Amino acid sequence: MVIDIHTHTFPDRLAATTIPKLEQASHTRSFSDGTNAGLAASMARAGVNCSVVLPVATAPKQVVHVNDCSAQINERFPETGVFSFGCIHPDFSDYRSELARVASLGLKGIKLHPIYQGVDFDDIRTLRVLDRAAELGLIVLSHAGLDVGFPGVVHVTPRMVRSALDQVGPMTLILAHMGGNGGQEGGGKAVGLRISAGHQGGAVAGALLAAGDAHAQEMDAGLPAAELAGLGLRIMGVSAVDHDVSCL
Repeated sequence: MVIDIHTHTFPDRLAATTIPKLEQASHTRSFSDGTNAGLAASMARAGVNCSVVLPVATAPKQVVHVNDCSAQINERFPETGVFSFGCIHPDFSDYRSELARVASLGLKGIKLHPIYQGVDFDDIRTLRVLDRAAELGLIVLSHAGLDVGFPGVVHVTPRMVRSALDQVGPMTLILAHMGGNGGQEGGGKAVGLRISAGHQGGAVAGALLAAGDAHAQEMDAGLPAAELAGLGLRIMGVSAVDHDVSCL
């Protein structure tokens, strides 16, 4: 089975205007039209069995509506193969109740994007979200590398992650785009590092990995193995991103 763990879609009425804006900001071309139907068509062409949609709340007011839409996407999972995570914004006031609602809706995890949300990964606002998610057994997937739309902006570093995990404790965490050699390798593939973290002698994360779209410039080239080892992060393997599909 091939599962694409890192995809993004938008409601049909927003996709037509959102995709061109993102293409312009990132200086890259979208591989689909940004809709769930477009993603399903891409999956069929590439032989992908299941895709995970990762919604981002760029403002607290979006959280409830986005989570409702995510649950609706999942109602059609048996038909489409598209499954959505939920979302949260670090400034959402009633984050504890909303994360409990995310779990009750059957959403398996949440997406954080510290760059779009403007909050460091070891900020108390993020830490309390991580702590509540861990309590509920939710996966947290966070954008962790650079972002082509925000050159030079950094809100997640290995040290921030180590600090956050030291304070929160064991949880399942996926760090998207963190790792990699910062360059392209043969066959149009951008290569990222699959990473797992150890905490107090035990496994902190079920998977910490760099996966998603083939933006080499989003992968943090400044992650030498020695630094990762000093922070308790271990390199476990390699995941490849081939064109618009991550095969893990």
